[in-house]
Amino acid sequence: MEISAAGRLEVRITAADVGKRVSVRRLRGEGDSVEKFTDTVGVLTSWDNGVLVITRRDGEQVRIEESSLVAGKTVPAAPARRRGPSATYEELARVSARAWRPVESERLGAWELRAAAGFTRRANSVLPLGDPGVPLDEALTAVRRWYGARGLPAYLQTATGAEGTQEVLHAELERRGWTREVSAELWTAALAPLADLREPGGVTLSRTADEAWLARYRRKGLSEVALRVLGSGPSVWFASVPGEGTAPAAIGRLVVDGRWAGFAAVEVDPERRRQGLATAVMAALARQALDEGASAAWLQVETDNASARTLYARAGFTAHHAYHHHREPGTSGPAR
Repeated sequence: MEISAAGRLEVRITAADVGKRVSVRRLRGEGDSVEKFTDTVGVLTSWDNGVLVITRRDGEQVRIEESSLVAGKTVPAAPARRRGPSATYEELARVSARAWRPVESERLGAWELRAAAGFTRRANSVLPLGDPGVPLDEALTAVRRWYGARGLPAYLQTATGAEGTQEVLHAELERRGWTREVSAELWTAALAPLADLREPGGVTLSRTADEAWLARYRRKGLSEVALRVLGSGPSVWFASVPGEGTAPAAIGRLVVDGRWAGFAAVEVDPERRRQGLATAVMAALARQALDEGASAAWLQVETDNASARTLYARAGFTAHHAYHHHREPGTSGPAR
């Protein structure tokens, strides 16, 4: 917190700092509680009518009465470097988008409108990497029209928690009533240590997702469009561990794109969990990625998937940023 030469805490932020990352301390209220002050760090996304809104790293918003502030300052645009490969948000956003391509897309300035007949929100949402080239009202109207013509609800993906992410847009969508349905995180790790995690399993790799692999994949009734999305990406591999029935005991998907190896669809037969099969799948895929020249790994995990988060943390992954899917107001039923 900012401390003056006289030793007093000072508020050194104003409404002109909207869009910057800040750290503030506020008075919680009168009383004898030892926890008299509360600190909040995040992006200042609005300051109107005596109320500040700060969007934290996970996308949650904190409303603070200006009158309760006792200290405040701007802080560096990104947290201190964490473990794992160095990467910008935009680099990872583009890499992850190339690993899960829609069947059709259209540009709106620096926004990409993506559609794949409703198969997953990632392939049926707007990726806003910059200015749409028109005022936000016009951009959102164009988005609704584009998705409506395809019989789909409009989704817009925003990110929070790293330099260059979209806290201001995120907060504005929520203010306009766009429903945040899903939040997840993109995690990164060094690839070589992952390749060294050898576990029993007899993993086989293939360039295509065969009927057996699809039988283990958690999304059932896959259409031709879904198969096109699954097979999209610069260099795609599918891993399987044979099981006792028609479905494999474990599966996984890998996309190699330059220095990056993206992992997805790591799934294990519930009867075979805690046998190291998920680790075996990821290690085999990591070795394939190393052979193709990759050095860094990424994956996406939802915030409420505790078992997956534990697995990935043990494999050396750490969170880089959070991302969120917002659905247009007044519509019902999420994309599949």
